Amino acid sequence: MQIQDLPYPDPGVPDARSGPRFLWWLFRNQLGGQLKSLAWGLLHFLSVSTLPFCVGVAIQAVVDHSGRRLALAGGLLALCCAGSALGDTFLHRTAVTNWITAAARVQQLLAHKAANLGSALTRRVAAGEVVAVSTGDVEKIGWFVEAWSRFTAAAVTVVVVCAGLVVYQPALGGVVAVGLPVLALAALPLLPRATRRADFQREKAGRATELASDTVAGLRVLRGIGGEELFLDRYRRASQEVRHAAVRSARMWSLIAAIQVLLPGLLLIAVVWYGVHLARQGRVEIGELVAVYSSVMIMTYPLRHFEEIAMAYSFSRPSATRAARVLSLERATSAEGSRDRAGDDLPAGDLYDPATGLLAPSGRLTAVVCGDPDTAGLLAERLGGHPSEEGTSVLLGGVPLDELPLGSARTAVLVQDKDPVLLSGTLRELLDVPASGDVGAEEALTAAQCADVLAALVQGSLGAGDPMDARITERGRSLSGGQRQRLALARSLYTDPEVLVLDEPTSAVDSHTEARIAQGVRDLRAGRTTVVFTSSPLLLDHADRVVLVHEGEVAAVGVHRELVRQEPRYRAVVTRETDDEAASDDALHERDALHEQDLLHDQDVLHELEEIEESA
Repeated sequence: MQIQDLPYPDPGVPDARSGPRFLWWLFRNQLGGQLKSLAWGLLHFLSVSTLPFCVGVAIQAVVDHSGRRLALAGGLLALCCAGSALGDTFLHRTAVTNWITAAARVQQLLAHKAANLGSALTRRVAAGEVVAVSTGDVEKIGWFVEAWSRFTAAAVTVVVVCAGLVVYQPALGGVVAVGLPVLALAALPLLPRATRRADFQREKAGRATELASDTVAGLRVLRGIGGEELFLDRYRRASQEVRHAAVRSARMWSLIAAIQVLLPGLLLIAVVWYGVHLARQGRVEIGELVAVYSSVMIMTYPLRHFEEIAMAYSFSRPSATRAARVLSLERATSAEGSRDRAGDDLPAGDLYDPATGLLAPSGRLTAVVCGDPDTAGLLAERLGGHPSEEGTSVLLGGVPLDELPLGSARTAVLVQDKDPVLLSGTLRELLDVPASGDVGAEEALTAAQCADVLAALVQGSLGAGDPMDARITERGRSLSGGQRQRLALARSLYTDPEVLVLDEPTSAVDSHTEARIAQGVRDLRAGRTTVVFTSSPLLLDHADRVVLVHEGEVAAVGVHRELVRQEPRYRAVVTRETDDEAASDDALHERDALHEQDLLHDQDVLHELEEIEESA
């Protein structure tokens, strides 16, 4: 896989049982790129490692006054330099390609998982952790894959050089062959402690990121209640904890780096001392001594990659563990479905939830009233085929939504939650969504009462004569809550699904605008099935059918004005009655009922007296 071929047609099914297993799965799926890196890395490292032999041959040729061997050494030296340059260039190219393609694979997996889970993702994993996984953690996982590309070549080079030195000069080569593995493995006892400190640092960093994300998301509210400084102090403390953890982790890695400098120096001293001793005895020539000494010095270069891979693994393992935790999450229902339906073959008809008994007749506007907003949100997700837990499937035209592929279910039923997201871009890009084509953008914006929103967008976008080219900032933060709601509602209306489920679509809108939106939605969605979760009388009064859901079951069905008079529980939710007010209303209703009974009794007595008089 090359960078220009991204994204992957199919990123695969990850092994998300643990962080190390996920890294191993990622390595196996990058095997082609790893082999390329190994080949170019061997060319580079072996070319560099051969330079001391060329220098040794050249020095010995000068000592022996051999012009032919000196010329040969010069030619080999030039060849090794060319091989080193070529190998280094393409090693860097392939290693970075492995990094980017591995990171892209992880990002695609996370994006697919987020799309499948929907809003259930943030209920099961903190939003800050999702941000950390999809940004910094992806980078660290890619770093490990890239570092492994060079490490494998460096490890093979060390083995080959040790074997070559033993053959070239057995006495000195044996010392080097024993010393180099010791250098490579010297830091192993310190790695567990370094890894634990790195894990602790990553944990603190993830907590700080989560706190920062939550603070930024609620900054407007925090300023309104004067809690901005409180949360900033919390973030400062969390940031200081990250700093202290990073310093402790850096100290351990500094110790490992110091060992990687100290031990090669000791090995060089040992090689020089023993080599001089052998040279005095005539057992080694000057050129051989220089070649072995230079090889030991050169070997510090590939040995550095042993330290890098250890550091990359210690930082990427917790990142891979977090990524695996997110990727291991599963939907309550299968995303594949058991029916092969698509396009025009989508089911149509009444929307029915067997768990609560909620029925939304086809082609009508049904309003649902729930006393608990969280219950309303969960029920809205169930109606869209996205239940948070396993249970009886919602039926659309008698067809269980669980049996449909996820894409087909989302095409048939669109759910707009109470906190819709507006991505940055132009208004045209906001409305660039799959749609039926029967509803135009202007009609949807008009029904959602977006005239003032368009004016505000044009005013805030320089050079945007057409409102459709006006820029929307990230999450629409430059707009008010009501303006964001109306733009999100216009996007949902423009999509024009067979069934549209709206969860509190006008909670941040003033009453006059809300009344016009209610009429606009009713007119635009005529003949389409629409379900609105709301407790607003203005919306409820425009509904064809109102359903009260109490304690997880349908408690009453009717129209708004009838339910307000006849159903105390409905009246308590819609009119926001307190318990005392409800009790007072019940007492008044009871008194009126008793008074009516007294009047009926008096009328009966009068009729009896009249009959007695007539008979007399």
